[in-house]
Amino acid sequence: MPVHSGDSPAIRPAFPGAAKERCSQQAEGLLLYIHVPFCKSRCHYCTFHSQAYNQVTFAWYLKTLLQEIKLWGKRLKKPRVATVYFGGGTPSLMAPHQLDDVMKALRKHFSLHPNMEATLEANPDSATDVSYFRALRSIGFNRLSLGIQSLDDQDLIMMGRPHSAAQAVESFGAARAAGFNNISVDFIWGLPDQRLKTWLDTLEQAVKMKPEHISAYNLTLEPYTVLFKRHDAGELALPSEQEAGRMFIYGAEYLESHGFLHYEVSNFARMGFMSAHNSGYWEGRDYLGLGPSAVSTLGKRRFTNPRYMDEYDAAVRGDFAGQDFEQLTEEHLLQEMVMLSLRTTKGLDLKDFKKRAGYDLVKRRHRLVSALHRENLVRINQGRLKLTKNGMLVSNPIVRRLIFDE
Repeated sequence: MPVHSGDSPAIRPAFPGAAKERCSQQAEGLLLYIHVPFCKSRCHYCTFHSQAYNQVTFAWYLKTLLQEIKLWGKRLKKPRVATVYFGGGTPSLMAPHQLDDVMKALRKHFSLHPNMEATLEANPDSATDVSYFRALRSIGFNRLSLGIQSLDDQDLIMMGRPHSAAQAVESFGAARAAGFNNISVDFIWGLPDQRLKTWLDTLEQAVKMKPEHISAYNLTLEPYTVLFKRHDAGELALPSEQEAGRMFIYGAEYLESHGFLHYEVSNFARMGFMSAHNSGYWEGRDYLGLGPSAVSTLGKRRFTNPRYMDEYDAAVRGDFAGQDFEQLTEEHLLQEMVMLSLRTTKGLDLKDFKKRAGYDLVKRRHRLVSALHRENLVRINQGRLKLTKNGMLVSNPIVRRLIFDE
């Protein structure tokens, strides 16, 4: 959501009550996300907010972030936190003592759950040393998300990744040697000139690494990115829809056959290792985002931090007074409930939806649901509407029809 200036009401008096009310309904606590907007270089597919790392700007960022932590801890009256997730950007560019400063501030100003899941995203090029991973564990991180993306050097070069396949394997091994027993690895499928066999070969190598969690994302060409421009110029050819569909279906079946539960469109986990933080998003729980461009949803209000350091710093120093926010209607929340629930293999709880919405979704969309069922795109099981794997391939139009089609 873009952040605007103008005559919108200040969030200062509006948020605390709403957040406190919502948090009281969720004893497990908030999801806390910290955005670290620094990278050595921008990957050729990336649209997330990031900037080149330099010591001066980073020191400015860290000082402002610590101030923001204090601000929200006071505003929300030291709320209970269920999960912490450091994302980016490249959080592993932060030195252990800097990460420790942030975690100490969180412990001081928030009430962290004793069994809190604490995740750090890391890139193999900035995290290959066992001592670094040992330091992360001593600080309090118990989950690692390693951005590998591919185990083919030519694909990594094409994507603009700053590491090699060998470095990725080395980084994973170092994290394991340091004692991490909850490691997620990220991969991208549907790359230019990729075929089903090469994708399954990648997954075979990934499984042999024995991670607890695998995220597998379909490449999306976003405007203004390097890969988008190269594709637009005819330099790169993406797999056909049929080939991409086979990658998704057979890739998911391969991971399931090796003990990974397919619990969300792009996520697979061994039993007991689903991401608690990301699962919280899909369940529609409250989350607080700290750092430039981070998004928050507290109660029925959503807002986004300014993306540039000068604006972010000014917003924090001004206690976010005058910051615009989006007031979420019940209809909007119901639409998100459908969209997020259908991303998961648990699906949409129809009884819960009816209780909140006041109507039966399947009855209201009977003709559509029947047609989708005949095409093997959805199924209803134990009171839940679920997308099949074929349905997940075309989830966006299905969700739009369920939400908006009268």
